[in-house]
Amino acid sequence: ELMNNYAKKIGMNNTNFMNPHGLPDPNHYSTARDLALLGRAMIRDFPEAYSYNKIKEYTVNGIRQHNRNGLLWRDASVDGIKTGHTSAAGYCLLASARRGDQRLVSVVLGIQTDSAKQGFDLRENGNLALLNWGFRFYETRTLYTPDKSITTPRVWKGAEDAVALHVATPFSVTVPRGKFDALKANIDVPKYIIAPLKAGQQIGTLKISLDGKVIAEAPLVAKTAVAEAGFFGRLWDSFLMWWDKL
Repeated sequence: ELMNNYAKKIGMNNTNFMNPHGLPDPNHYSTARDLALLGRAMIRDFPEAYSYNKIKEYTVNGIRQHNRNGLLWRDASVDGIKTGHTSAAGYCLLASARRGDQRLVSVVLGIQTDSAKQGFDLRENGNLALLNWGFRFYETRTLYTPDKSITTPRVWKGAEDAVALHVATPFSVTVPRGKFDALKANIDVPKYIIAPLKAGQQIGTLKISLDGKVIAEAPLVAKTAVAEAGFFGRLWDSFLMWWDKL
């Protein structure tokens, strides 16, 4: 239940866990996209735990343990994430690499033969091809940072007339190379923002579109708190809002 709840929270809408160990079950399933979302969430939310994935080997009680992710030896930019195999799923690999300021996640599922025994590994080759393709044809740029206010809408019934909105964390997008100038930003905030407001409270949403399709969005939060106005201030704004709605 905990796993399924967290999966839904991070957008894994085509995943259902029936057990915590991953062994086959008719109702235990996921998709390549969902596993990519899981990998991204681990990198973003649990960086210390994620860092263990790049350890190539370690020794305990004289027993040497090797990381099964062979891409760690083949490409220095790769630092994770997880191999897997069951009779139902085949040989699988969820991988990630960072080159410069750009990180990509790739997933290969369902390889039916243990090709590693033949001197090559299809799941490694597939992931490496995906990563190389992604880094060659896509670019990642940071559009907004928390120190910059994006918009300053009016606040009704507040001690302040307006509130600055910003993104809580750096907001980056990945787009095909050469498409950066075609991005369009749209700010979605309520017409009436009413005090009191807390610092960090989500007020609206910032949406980035490419060719008419929303490709990324982030919450817009209040940079500072806004207290309620006094009685007469609230009364006057109530009258103005009523008049505005006529």
